[in-house]
Amino acid sequence: MKYLFFDIECSVVSKNAAKICAFGYCLTDEKFHILEKEDLLINPQGGFHLTDRKGTQGLVLPYEYAKFKSYPTFLQHADKIYALLEDQDTLVVGHATMNDVKYLNLESKRFHLPSFQFDFADTQFLYMNRIGDFSRQFGLGVIAQQLGVEFVAHRAVDDAYATMRIAEAMCRSEGENVTLFDLIKKYEIQPGRIENYEITLTTSKGLELYRIEQEKRKEAREKAKVEFYRFADREKRKRAKQGLLKNQTVCFSHPLELELPLSKKLLSAAFAQGAFFTSHAETCDLYVCFEGEGGPRLKSVTGKVLTAEEFSAYLGVE
Repeated sequence: MKYLFFDIECSVVSKNAAKICAFGYCLTDEKFHILEKEDLLINPQGGFHLTDRKGTQGLVLPYEYAKFKSYPTFLQHADKIYALLEDQDTLVVGHATMNDVKYLNLESKRFHLPSFQFDFADTQFLYMNRIGDFSRQFGLGVIAQQLGVEFVAHRAVDDAYATMRIAEAMCRSEGENVTLFDLIKKYEIQPGRIENYEITLTTSKGLELYRIEQEKRKEAREKAKVEFYRFADREKRKRAKQGLLKNQTVCFSHPLELELPLSKKLLSAAFAQGAFFTSHAETCDLYVCFEGEGGPRLKSVTGKVLTAEEFSAYLGVE
């Protein structure tokens, strides 16, 4: 069995188009000995318009753009790319592989080619399972630095090589020293697949458990939110006519609202000092939050901002 580590760069990426300009790959045996390594440079048949996810800052590829018009088209490279990816004795591996598979899908449709059909693994997803963190994605550079792998970012063949080195490092790290197949099996990962122009995502037992836990936390937050606002509606009837906060309106941050023992205590104390309560941060006189909080809601505040500790001290709440 062999491993095919691959990476794709595009000259243009949009919802319905991805013009591939480089297909880099590194073919190895199960012990990560390199059998082939190549950067297939492709004429994208169009200009280079590269932006970040916000559509602003341009991405610069480490290639001479002017030369791409002289390279073969995707259609001319197709036979080799299909053969590499669809070989039955090869495990296909990428980093954030779903993106590259989408590009292949779009290009096969663009040139009226058959759908690609192969299973694929993902070193990013494998890394997330290995460290037990599904809360965010980890870029190739971040993982490479963590594992001591050096490479030139966005050169397709170098990204493919770095992906291989990352997989190798995870397999040979302390406590592992296994094949890539063994590592995938250990974390109960189900590889993704493309077939009939449909793409199935990679998944794992760890991801499913994470999603279940996230759903439980979401339900708990919703329950706490409902309880807090019911409490606020009841307690406002006890609002004093005089006090330190007479005729001032207070608002709590969402994280503070959900800490029910503290938020209830502070709100009761605020009402006892003549305060009104609002859920609209932009209209409050006093906004109370935990130290270190940020985000757009805090930025909308025009009144005074106090930490929960400062507010507690001001009201004499222990």
